Amino acid sequence: MTDAGKWDPSLYSGSAGYYARGRAAYPPELAAAFAGELELDGSGRLLDVGCGPGSLTLPLAGWFAEAVGLDADADMLREAARLAADAEIRNCRWVHRRAEELPAGLGRFRLVTFAQSFHWFDRARVAAAARGMLAPGGACAHVHATTHQGVESTVPHAEITDLVRAYLGPVRRAGQGFLPDGTAGGESEVYRAAGLRGPRRFEVPGRVVTRTADEVVAGVFSLSSSAPHLFGDRRAEFEAELRLLLRRASPAGPFTEGLREIAVDLWRP
Repeated sequence: MTDAGKWDPSLYSGSAGYYARGRAAYPPELAAAFAGELELDGSGRLLDVGCGPGSLTLPLAGWFAEAVGLDADADMLREAARLAADAEIRNCRWVHRRAEELPAGLGRFRLVTFAQSFHWFDRARVAAAARGMLAPGGACAHVHATTHQGVESTVPHAEITDLVRAYLGPVRRAGQGFLPDGTAGGESEVYRAAGLRGPRRFEVPGRVVTRTADEVVAGVFSLSSSAPHLFGDRRAEFEAELRLLLRRASPAGPFTEGLREIAVDLWRP
């Protein structure tokens, strides 16, 4: 989804199975920080918009009576349901809808979250809908994070980018379309225009994670700009070159990523 409001169902086609393996998980400290900032006590409801495979829904679910993950990609929701079952998290509900369909009869929520998803939506429309879905005292949270790439890394990210471009062209892909200027910014103005006040920001420090070559490959395929379907019948060829590149960069073993801090902006009516 873009601000133009045209949904492209191929945006993350084939990526769901790679997402949880290829992205760094949100640390437990993030859920604890949410709980402290919002005085969460296991009551109320959470709505995670553009939830993907439940990357944030699942860590936060225990702090609510019910957690609702909403996404337009059915494969992502199936992966989220699988991961919830594996973790024995039983208070989640998965809703296959576009964010632009909110409020969709889903009711009121103590917290509405957008974690690495807001830029894909018709942002003005979705922000206004989210504001109207907040329970008294509720908040919207915009999570600023980068879970596929660190600021300091032994992963050869520049070379990986060059390899992707060699296969897909120099302009960043996004499903069937292109993003020559990247995704939209300026979300603060969008939230304020929707009648939300803030933000109040809290942060969770960055950390160093260790990643195997398989996880790095999964991370590449988890991105809309290098989703598996974009490579067509050359996907296996691309993966073979990617793995060769990784072996050359680190013949002896895993990679390290220094992830930047996670910043959360809380917005209230």
